[in-house]
Parts: sequence; C-alpha cells; structure tokens
Amino acid sequence: MHIDWAALGQVFGVSLVVTVGLVGIFTLGIVGTSPRAGASAGTGTGPGALARSGAYACFALCAAAVGYGIYLIVA
Repeated sequence: MHIDWAALGQVFGVSLVVTVGLVGIFTLGIVGTSPRAGASAGTGTGPGALARSGAYACFALCAAAVGYGIYLIVA
C-alpha cells in the first residue's frame, strides 16, 4: 500500500484554508447584521443599509460555497 503524502498534504491545506475562509465570511455576515457596539439599548439603531447588504452578500457566498460542495459530492 502506497500513500501519496504530498497529495494528502495538499488536500489538508486546501480544506483548512477554505474552512477558515468560509467561517470568516460567515462571521462577517453575522457582524454585519448585528446592532452597533456603541449603540445604547432601546434606541433601535441597527446596521446601515450598506452593512446589511454586505452581510447578505456574505451569507449568499457561504450558501453558494456549500451548494458547490454538495454538487461536487453528488455529481
């Protein structure tokens, strides 16, 4: 039995980078939809329209990456 360690290392490295990137993008989406840190309670000041749009774009990118992964597995 022969194990191709170089290929295994490449798969590990790409998986690690993609996972950390996807979690980072999802985190940006959560931060974009959360209330501002400096806002006092009860004022109702939420994120601006640009932040909310960026957050939705982050969530869409995450959904596209998950859909592409499912496509690669099923196809």
